[in-house]
Amino acid sequence: MRATYPAWQGKPGPGLRLAKAVALIVIVLLVLFPLWTVVATSLASPQDVIANGGWVVWPERFTLGAYTEILDGGVVTRALLVSGGVTVIGTALSLVCTVGLAYALSRPHVYGGRPMLLLILFTFLFPPGMIPLFLVVRTTGLFDSYAALVLPFLINVFNLIVLRGFFQSIPAELLEAARIDGAGELTMLWRIVLPLSKAVLAVVSLFYAVAYWNRFFEAIIYFNDQTKWPIGTVLRQYVTGGADLSGDSTVTSAPQSTQMAVVVLAVAPIVCIYPLLQRYFVKGVLTGAVKA
Repeated sequence: MRATYPAWQGKPGPGLRLAKAVALIVIVLLVLFPLWTVVATSLASPQDVIANGGWVVWPERFTLGAYTEILDGGVVTRALLVSGGVTVIGTALSLVCTVGLAYALSRPHVYGGRPMLLLILFTFLFPPGMIPLFLVVRTTGLFDSYAALVLPFLINVFNLIVLRGFFQSIPAELLEAARIDGAGELTMLWRIVLPLSKAVLAVVSLFYAVAYWNRFFEAIIYFNDQTKWPIGTVLRQYVTGGADLSGDSTVTSAPQSTQMAVVVLAVAPIVCIYPLLQRYFVKGVLTGAVKA
């Protein structure tokens, strides 16, 4: 099928199409070159790192020594396990709570629904800030526990509004038919609403997972025990400070290779998951925001 253009726009000429292609290629290269430099430096031998002044574009000798050293039961291994556990548990709990609250607020004539929605939107416009949140964490006994990385951030208002808007877009006649057949609210949510909401649920799940995986500042504030730090905090504190990440004084990799290996390990899980859910992004977010 041939592309059609509005009368006022006209068909772009060969020169314009070439310019767009060149601009797109340049932008892609500007994005990929730093990423490739990080990966190449993490795979480079110490000789290559020294010869290239710390940054390697194409190593002459590829090696996994930096990854082997930092994953040999040291700080990074423990931090990856912490981040993985917090991300999986936090995303699951956040989804359950967000879906339940969004479904309740999307139903018409729910008692107290309107005041509750306004209260939630108020917290979105006026967030509590760092000091009140710290006081809440300390008062509730969450200090120095992994729950401090999950419970205070259990529901994101933006994700809640997106889910609520999507639930409102489901035809009311469909739910009424299920109610006539004797289905309760939980049955309608589990058997009708959720199967129709796979796209928006995938988007919200990714939003939550990225937020939990990248959470680092809260661990600095709420944890006295550094062994409980997630990978984001390790990346911030150790890589920026240039500290030893392997826990072994006999390391053979260059410091730059070790640091870039940590960067790769911190970014790789999200980079691998994103392409699997990317096709749901436009459909999920736009559909959920129609009636938000």
